[in-house]
Amino acid sequence: MTVTRRALLIGLGAAGGAGAMFAAMNVLGLAPGEQRSDFEPPRPSDFALRGKSAAKVVILGAGVAGLTCAYELGKAGYDCTILEAADRIGGRNLTLRGGDQLTETTGEKQIARFGEDVYFNAGPARIAAWMVTLDYCRELGVPIEPFVNGNASAYIYTSGMKAPVRFRTARADMYGHLSELLAKATSQGDLDKLIPSSDKELLLDFLRQFGDLGEKTTYEGSERRGFAAYPGVEAGTALPPPPTLSELLGYRLAPALTFELSADQAMPMFQPVGGMDSIVTALADAVGRDRIQLSSPISKITNLPAGVEITHAGGTIKAGYCIATLPPHLMAKLPGNLDPAVLAALGSAQPYSAGKIALEYGRRWWEQEDRIYGGITETDLDIGRIWYPSHGFHHRRGLMIGSYNFGPDADTYAALKHPDRLEKALIQGERVHGPRHRKDLLSSVSMAWTKRPHIEGAWAYLPPSSALREPAGRVYFAGDWLTHLVAWQAGAFESARHVVTRLHDRVLKEETE
Repeated sequence: MTVTRRALLIGLGAAGGAGAMFAAMNVLGLAPGEQRSDFEPPRPSDFALRGKSAAKVVILGAGVAGLTCAYELGKAGYDCTILEAADRIGGRNLTLRGGDQLTETTGEKQIARFGEDVYFNAGPARIAAWMVTLDYCRELGVPIEPFVNGNASAYIYTSGMKAPVRFRTARADMYGHLSELLAKATSQGDLDKLIPSSDKELLLDFLRQFGDLGEKTTYEGSERRGFAAYPGVEAGTALPPPPTLSELLGYRLAPALTFELSADQAMPMFQPVGGMDSIVTALADAVGRDRIQLSSPISKITNLPAGVEITHAGGTIKAGYCIATLPPHLMAKLPGNLDPAVLAALGSAQPYSAGKIALEYGRRWWEQEDRIYGGITETDLDIGRIWYPSHGFHHRRGLMIGSYNFGPDADTYAALKHPDRLEKALIQGERVHGPRHRKDLLSSVSMAWTKRPHIEGAWAYLPPSSALREPAGRVYFAGDWLTHLVAWQAGAFESARHVVTRLHDRVLKEETE
């Protein structure tokens, strides 16, 4: 007798339960959502070096730029060695998990005491869809997930406000008031010299819809603002009436309402699953861990007639070429025989200060009570902004970035020890979230990038005409600080691709002469 698939599945379900039946359905290609036939393995990026070489290259720094240089040169046959001053790879691509230790240049130590599956991206944390970073995630098999950059349910809080306001509410009120103002000017003929009469009614129709204006082309608030209690079986409860335009202008909302408009901040954005360091882990595995020497700070760079010599904590290494990806303001202090003009160019780099404070809670109250799932609350307080996690929704624990600030505010926090940074950030956060911001707090870690050993800055800016885009003898330079994508990993990737292309062209030319 033949057994039908239906009978087989029913029998398996009766004997082994739903799990056995579902497993059998999966094997037979009958499981819901089965997409095996549509799967495509990761494809190589559009970047490749033509030709092969066995030249030896020493790379300074195992951050994104350094690892990418070794990865791409390795494809073309180069013998690469990476020297890294720290005891871990990644540079500013730093993800902290439970048990990790953070040591500052002052000697102060922090230990991350996060729970299982909780992590903190202390450096880069988001990727724009157009950035080459995603191409490397695809090529290296690094899974990604959405990063919620803008969230209508997150808050805006400025010193001009009596209380924090939801993004959706602030946006609806500003759009409404400005639309009413422009509609009145249009109707009264104030714009006749600027707008053809044939376009006047089109503009008014647009403004009515854009600002959700009433019948008299006035803004009186709308459901776009949200609700005090959202509708269900019963009608929703409306929010209090919107503020006047004068009061709204006093909130100084422009920075908060426009940050998503820039190309590098617009949704959709992404993050690697499980932490940003998945990228550098995949790069290091592809390069070969045996090619990376950790705890090897550089003490001297010497150009030789036919190569380079690098002195580091573990000894001396000679190679045909060197690619230096160290922070330029630190590289400028290294002894050696680099041209004075090159050292001056390195020394002209301006390191920039930024800091983050991670707050781990035993309860994800921002989801349960405020209905905030990912996104960013913008403030003009010295904490800068508050980030809500874009992963682990509905888990018990969760990690919020309670402060992400820059410039003078970051310097102020960096000057404090961690307990004082934490207390200062909690006080400011309570102005947004109230007592909940302190309640259920389990652990905290703060990152002051100006005090990170071997880095001493969140990123660095160079003058536009920097000579460092050219090699100094056989020493090349790479890093986001040499691109128009400063502070983004994409800048490090782009710089690495540019440098290895130029180095490779030079090597092939010299080998054929």
